[in-house]
Amino acid sequence: MGSQALQILRQGVWASLTGGWYVDPHQSTFSNCFHLYLWIFLLAFPFLLYMALPPSLVVAGVYSAVVAVFFTAIKVVNYRLHAMFDLGEIVEKKQASLTAEAPRTEEGEEGSGAHEGNQHRDSHVGVEMTVFRKVNSTPPVRCSSQHSLFGLNQVSVRITIFTKSQENTLMIEEKAKPKQYYRFWVLPGKWLRVRYDRLALLALLDRNRRVGENVFAVVLASLVAFLGFLLLLQGFFRDIWVFQFCLVIASCQYSLLKSVQPDAASPMHGHNWIIVYSRPVYFCLCCVMIWIFDLSGRSGSLQPFSLYGIIIFSAQFLLCVRDVLIVFALCFPVIFLFGLLPQVNTFVMCLLEQIDMHIFGGSATTSPLSSLYSLIRSVLVAALLYGFCLGAINAPWGDAHVPVLFSVFCGLLLALSYHLSRQSSDPTILWSLVRSKLFPELENRNPEEPPVEIKDPLPDKLRNSVKEILHSDLVICPLMAVITFAISASTVFIALQPALSVVLYILAGVVGFITHYLLPQLRKQLPWFCLAHPLLRSKEYSQFEVRDAAQLMWFEKLYAWLQCVEKYFIYPAVVLNSLTTEARTVGQNHKELDIYRALFISVAGMKLLRSSFCTPSQQYVTLCFTTLFFHYDYPHFSETFLIDYYFMSILFSKMWDLLYKLRFVLTYIAPWQITWGSAFHAFAQPFAVPHSAVLFVQAVFSAIFSTPLNPVLGSAVFVTSYTRPVKFWERDYNTKRVDHSNTRLATQLDRNPGADDNNLNSIFYEHLTRSLQHSLCGDLLLGRWGNYSTGDCFILASDYLNALVHIIEIGNGLVTFQLRGLEFRGTYCQQREVEAITEGVEEDEGCCCCEPGHLPHMLSFNAAFGQRWLAWEVAATKYVLEGYSISDNNAASMLQVFDLRKILITYYVKSIIYYVSRSSKLEEWLTNETIQEALRPCLGSNYVDSDPTFNLNIDEDYDHRASGITPSSFCMVYLDWIQYCNSRRQTPVTCERDSPLVNLCFGLCILGRRALGTASHSMSASLEPFLYGLHALFKGDFRITSPRDEWVFADMDLLNRVVAPGVRMSLKLHQDHFTSPDEYEDPMVLFDAITANEEKMLISHEGDPVWRSAILANMPSLLALRHIMDDGSDEYKIIMLNKRFLSFRVIKVNRECVRGLWAGQQQELVFLRNRNPERGSIQNAKQALRNMINSSCDQPIGYPIYVSPLTTSYAGEHSQLRSVWGGPVSPHNIYTWLISSWDRLQKGCGAGCNSGGNIEDSDCGGGSTSISTNPAVHTTQSTPASSLPQPHITTVQPSMGLLSSLQRTSSIQGLLGQQLSSSQLSFSSSVAPPPLPGPERFCPASLLENSGHRAGQRAGLGPGSGLHYESHFSKWSFSGRKGFNGPAATEGEGAPLQTIRTQVRRPSIVVQFFKKIQKYRYSLC
Repeated sequence: MGSQALQILRQGVWASLTGGWYVDPHQSTFSNCFHLYLWIFLLAFPFLLYMALPPSLVVAGVYSAVVAVFFTAIKVVNYRLHAMFDLGEIVEKKQASLTAEAPRTEEGEEGSGAHEGNQHRDSHVGVEMTVFRKVNSTPPVRCSSQHSLFGLNQVSVRITIFTKSQENTLMIEEKAKPKQYYRFWVLPGKWLRVRYDRLALLALLDRNRRVGENVFAVVLASLVAFLGFLLLLQGFFRDIWVFQFCLVIASCQYSLLKSVQPDAASPMHGHNWIIVYSRPVYFCLCCVMIWIFDLSGRSGSLQPFSLYGIIIFSAQFLLCVRDVLIVFALCFPVIFLFGLLPQVNTFVMCLLEQIDMHIFGGSATTSPLSSLYSLIRSVLVAALLYGFCLGAINAPWGDAHVPVLFSVFCGLLLALSYHLSRQSSDPTILWSLVRSKLFPELENRNPEEPPVEIKDPLPDKLRNSVKEILHSDLVICPLMAVITFAISASTVFIALQPALSVVLYILAGVVGFITHYLLPQLRKQLPWFCLAHPLLRSKEYSQFEVRDAAQLMWFEKLYAWLQCVEKYFIYPAVVLNSLTTEARTVGQNHKELDIYRALFISVAGMKLLRSSFCTPSQQYVTLCFTTLFFHYDYPHFSETFLIDYYFMSILFSKMWDLLYKLRFVLTYIAPWQITWGSAFHAFAQPFAVPHSAVLFVQAVFSAIFSTPLNPVLGSAVFVTSYTRPVKFWERDYNTKRVDHSNTRLATQLDRNPGADDNNLNSIFYEHLTRSLQHSLCGDLLLGRWGNYSTGDCFILASDYLNALVHIIEIGNGLVTFQLRGLEFRGTYCQQREVEAITEGVEEDEGCCCCEPGHLPHMLSFNAAFGQRWLAWEVAATKYVLEGYSISDNNAASMLQVFDLRKILITYYVKSIIYYVSRSSKLEEWLTNETIQEALRPCLGSNYVDSDPTFNLNIDEDYDHRASGITPSSFCMVYLDWIQYCNSRRQTPVTCERDSPLVNLCFGLCILGRRALGTASHSMSASLEPFLYGLHALFKGDFRITSPRDEWVFADMDLLNRVVAPGVRMSLKLHQDHFTSPDEYEDPMVLFDAITANEEKMLISHEGDPVWRSAILANMPSLLALRHIMDDGSDEYKIIMLNKRFLSFRVIKVNRECVRGLWAGQQQELVFLRNRNPERGSIQNAKQALRNMINSSCDQPIGYPIYVSPLTTSYAGEHSQLRSVWGGPVSPHNIYTWLISSWDRLQKGCGAGCNSGGNIEDSDCGGGSTSISTNPAVHTTQSTPASSLPQPHITTVQPSMGLLSSLQRTSSIQGLLGQQLSSSQLSFSSSVAPPPLPGPERFCPASLLENSGHRAGQRAGLGPGSGLHYESHFSKWSFSGRKGFNGPAATEGEGAPLQTIRTQVRRPSIVVQFFKKIQKYRYSLC
């Protein structure tokens, strides 16, 4: 413990203060001296230049040039030495040299150059190390020097100088001369002798692998020198602060040569190459900002303005900011010691994300690239809107007049804000859609990915969702712009003031209160932590086991519609009202800052609209507070409502963070529920009391800068960490399942690395992620998880699944989340916390120290008090998701006795026979000469296979007299089964006793059982070898060792398509045997059972990639045999998966609790190097779920068994939400609806214009009539159709004399039996009605087909299609067998059909109009 503390003080605390320099006793004297002199040079050089020389820019230029040359020399030598280790040659004394490219033979003692004919002795410099690594054991490129050199022997340095005739040696430490050295080529023909290896060089200097990194490091060092000395010349530092600033400069420059590893802000173990650039980059930014603020403050070029009484951009304000930055720069060593500044890429991502979220109303981002993309997108939209807004403000405003340009601005603002809110910040899916459309050749499968039989549907599903959103926005956005333009131009926001504003504020507050407070509280498991049961319960709440999907309840529909009204009507009206008022005020009172006010109006309108579209749950609180505070409490502080509302929305987002942080801290350190995980916790508890005042200041600071507040080593002392994005983790760490697609074959056969429980169980969390991807966004919009916001964390708890869901991005109709699955069999601490979140508190009757009970349906005092002091709450108890129920049976108990093993072998043989008979290659096998020649000895009457693997105890056909298996004994048991399987073939083959089929079955069954015995590696009758062999065959490890079985190699399908599926199917049949022992004695039942299992179930090894693909494709049932080797246990389990609906308990966790515990674990394990697996910070704490949260950290900090990639769920995929809100309004859907409506209208108008009929008569066939010689039969709904005679429809040839008969519409009603309404006969072109069997089809085929082929279908249904009517403008047809909801009015079947063909002599104007429109529609189709 003491050595570890000293190591932390040296490599952590001291190195952070100096920028990386410290004395390491485990390194050589040369390395420590080099580091010391280097750091002293970087510190003393600028200090002496400043003190000795007069201040001038020339001195600053000379200083930066010297630093550039110095760093260039070091970086070049370091880069060349590493290149020498990679590609150079190693020379051994008086031995052949080993070269990476071309081997040579040189004399190591001579040390001559490449041209030995010159007879010159070149100068050489050798650097020697006592410990020499092997040639092929080069350490990792970016390994940490602290870890790689720990424990090595002392390092010695020998500098040897050779001249022409003499040799002088300067020894720093006398060591034995090594026999190997490297050749470092200085010039062509000139090289130096280097007795140094890579580990020693990495201990001396950090490696920059690429040339660009070296150039960037040199440029940064020069910038640090120039900008730092420039600040010294400006006179910002006096006395001791000059030396302090020089120390900051030296630390920033030294970190580019030998950085702090690990740094306090490093998110990863080992060498972090990004953190190297943190200090110099931050220093350069700080110096530039100091110089800019100083220049602006002294020049006074910026025009100041007042905001809430604070004068912004005044000279005093700018100089004050400059002084703060100067103090900040001087505190760099302390800042980096506590890790308050993140690495550069994290800082850029956080900065862009915060700007986009709080200024432009964007959502959280998922990567630095997505944050840049999202900000650029917002800036472009704001720039577009700014031009319209500026023009509208400069236009004349009247008392009751709104400029047209401003109405255009409002329409564009609402439409573009709506579109931005519907788009994800991650452009990868959008780019994938564009690439699939424009560059389909780039969509080929990655060659590294193995081909699978089942395609992953997720990529296409995501692309279709994005395409659906784009198509919908193509219609909705112009529609919203037009409506908004009309409303704004109507001057309603001016004429109805001030009453309209008051009404809108009250309406927004009331609807928001009901939607986001009252309804969620009534649906909680413990409403207001007083009631014991929810008042609004789902249908599944009282069910013990959920068997169906969640039912849509009335209050869920109400919640969805209230959100819709709130997002699309109330808040847009509020924002447009405030925009109009603001613009009118600015337009009527022109000032010098109008251009800035126009920019603010554009940005504020976009931010408020996007926020209301994406996260309306917190808007009503902000709006109500803004209205009450600035209109009634302190109206003299108010600027304008738009400015107040805009800044209050930013302030409230920080206030919510502060509230969550204070709740977490108070819950965590509450003395009545504190859990001490170690002795340090008990020691730190009393010291946290005076820390409380500082703790509150830290909480405010962390809320402003979005930094987590983490407990030190899990204790009650809290410190502020560095700022992090909503995503939190800088690395995109996703677990990758180990299976046969990414492991070597030898590893799979000997020791499968993916056979542990955690790796195999991770697939269930992956499937859970897919289920959430399908339903999460819709369920959130239906209120099934309660209130939610960006960054919230939830825990899904089931019988065996415990996952943490982190919501990262929330858009309008989309949610991006990440799921982290915990171990099935967790630790003791995890189990205690799982019990805490799953147990109910309804039965608690305590009140302080007594138990007086509680009121009906109410919580007791103790339960209500305890629930308020938790960092989590139960959001739902019956959340239904589609998943798999897992049942595992111990294979040892199922195969313990010989009788059960005999049943398995019997099913094994029968399965082989089944697959032989069902194979399409059976005829080919029966005619294969190689196979038949090898099996010919089996036809002998005295043939017996007496292999030792066959046993009387487990083989049903074992002949104890022959001590083996004979063809006769085999046929006695299995001949009936062979004959039955053969009879079920489409083309049966000969199946006699001595037929080739029986002989082939006999040979394959013998081979399969012998392979099982060979895989068991034992001839004993014990269970363990049998299970080992069964598992080997189950995963496909067939080892043919007998020469009598080599005939199977004539066609490998005999193993792959017959024997391998046979052993897997036998395990399933053996499972079914326990439920119905005698059912499979019937060959027909057994055959049908195998066929059904083959169609509905996947039986495979869990390491097979098909297993994962089948689960992700929602296969109904799966079965596998798992070998578990964990913690000394060696057992086999039969895993059975059945797809069903699972019930989860949804736990909402305080998001600041999660962020704080994650940050604390990262600091403890990475910076403080605590490797104790039982450390106190991961012990269970039920009030904060400390163990479960810390277990879900990224590996190796935490130990989740699955971490999903960032996954986006779309609301359009949720079927229940579609039933509430309807489908997307896309051009295709509008076109489909118009075509179907047009068809009905056309038929009705055509019938009315030509035959005098009505729409009801024409809707099912276009208004045509049929003439029958038989009387019409009228039926009612109560009359069964089967009891009526089946009439026959007769038609006649076209005749002009029949024109008058077509006008008798009453015959149509007699023919159809009953009149149908138009609503009963309307069909959607996208969803065709299910066809009825045979003559029960009562609707014309033209209505059942796709609308895109209607033109061709209306030409008729072919011969025998029934009544066919044709005119100039349309054609209709009826079924020839039955009418609509009743029989046709003809007799008999099979009578000849007659066709009525009419021609309208004088088509009306309406008919001609419809004809022209129809032709135009046909041309479009």
